[in-house]
Amino acid sequence: METNFDYIIVGAGTAGCVLANRLSVDPKNRVLLIEAGKKDDYFWIDIPVGYLYTIGNPRTDWCYKTESDPGLNGRSIGYARGKVLGGCSSINAMIYMRGQKTDYDHWESLGNSGWGWDDILPIFKLSEDYQHGADEYHGSGGEMRVEERRVNWEILDAWRDAAAECGIPKIEEFNRGDNFGNAYFQMNQRRGVRWSATKAYLRPVQSRPNLTILTDTHVDQVKFNNSNNGLRAVGIKVRREGLESQYLSAEREIILSAGTVGSPQILQLSGIGPKTLLNKNGVTILADLPGVGENLHDHLQVRSVYKVENTVTLNQRATSLFGKASMGLEYFLFKTGPLTMPPSQLGAFAKSDPQQETANIEWHVQPLSLEKFGDPLHKFNAITPSVCNLRPSSRGNVQIRSNDSSDYPAIRLNYLSTADDEKVAIEGLRLTRKIMQAKALQQFNPQEWKPGTEIQTEEQLLESARNLGTTIFHPVGTCKMGNDELAVVNDRLQVHGVKNLRVIDASIMPRITSGNTNAPTVMIAEKGAQFILQGA
Repeated sequence: METNFDYIIVGAGTAGCVLANRLSVDPKNRVLLIEAGKKDDYFWIDIPVGYLYTIGNPRTDWCYKTESDPGLNGRSIGYARGKVLGGCSSINAMIYMRGQKTDYDHWESLGNSGWGWDDILPIFKLSEDYQHGADEYHGSGGEMRVEERRVNWEILDAWRDAAAECGIPKIEEFNRGDNFGNAYFQMNQRRGVRWSATKAYLRPVQSRPNLTILTDTHVDQVKFNNSNNGLRAVGIKVRREGLESQYLSAEREIILSAGTVGSPQILQLSGIGPKTLLNKNGVTILADLPGVGENLHDHLQVRSVYKVENTVTLNQRATSLFGKASMGLEYFLFKTGPLTMPPSQLGAFAKSDPQQETANIEWHVQPLSLEKFGDPLHKFNAITPSVCNLRPSSRGNVQIRSNDSSDYPAIRLNYLSTADDEKVAIEGLRLTRKIMQAKALQQFNPQEWKPGTEIQTEEQLLESARNLGTTIFHPVGTCKMGNDELAVVNDRLQVHGVKNLRVIDASIMPRITSGNTNAPTVMIAEKGAQFILQGA
């Protein structure tokens, strides 16, 4: 195999697939894309509801576990990250959510030039193939297909009416910059089939002679040339099953797109990171960057459950043989029905209190209920209106445990570790109750099962949030963009103090966007590819 390339991309997830496509357009560019996981040819990846069988499955998921979290009353939770071509876009919820205008204007206000809403909206439109065609906010003909839901639930229509009664109006969609309101989510699907980054960006170009794709290839570390001209990334050390370690060189740049967990881990193992951590784990320090692995944050969802009557939810349909058979038949004949569902179909955005500048909480409403992800559905009909804090102030980190790249890093979220996050969690539960008590839902006699009507005081509500809270799988921030003491990359995504090395994935977000993070990751990769090609 060729061992010398112009560009090496580490990680074939969402960002890596975008970069491989864009950097290999010029036939002169020799591009290598490396993925630790396998090809995305597993049956359940294409079927939207297949996330039930890909998350927690070592064939497609790294199956990380978080450290015991005081904010969750000492619980450790599963932390799914895609380990397959397409990365998380092959196992995620498929929800297309850009975030809000203020998210990106905040990034720009931190000194990150060119990352404001007016700058990034054209990039979103460039990559989009919107079901309803191009307009002021949407694009057509791009790689990322965006479509509407293909199944309806009476209880979700009623929940929309109830939210409107409570001052959260019905809107058409969430991708125009101000998400206040309630609407059905739009999804990365094409006619009822998951539309991953692999399908969108990689498969159409995988036969290019200047693009090499390696799967089942584990990156141990980045290698550097440290001379009078400074520290420069020159190659990587990899392991492939059944083969000895191999060195692969990059003439121009190495791009880490291994995600919010993987990218800081590789940097730390390579000698780029906090001095104390590297010393502790026997890693030679090449650049003391204290922010590598810090600033980890995520959307914590607090899952209320309400029993309902006089309607049918997925609980009823999926717990009978007839219901399962009818759902399967409908999908394979028409590509419609519950098998096209993401985990959540309906969303709503609002302010937890009037002092908030913009909507800072979001509901993901599901026509189903279960104890926790991976458990069977309940026998009774129910819905789950999960509420999450869109702008959490709690911060954690990702840290290596040793100098062995096979050892999973420690992942600490420190959920609900600030007074602001505690307050938002309490108000989110209160607002959920208000919606569930609205007139539009009373024909279904909703009965609060979790946390339970006996939970009333602030202390009880906070304790319930700690017991019910779990990840929505949106980790960001561990290689944050900026110029402060914890910044890892500049606003062109180049690692501070290191030449020919960039990080391009969700880890560069200074602060998390409002909602699901896959669409923003596509945008980050598109913008990063432009930086690289401009520099070349």
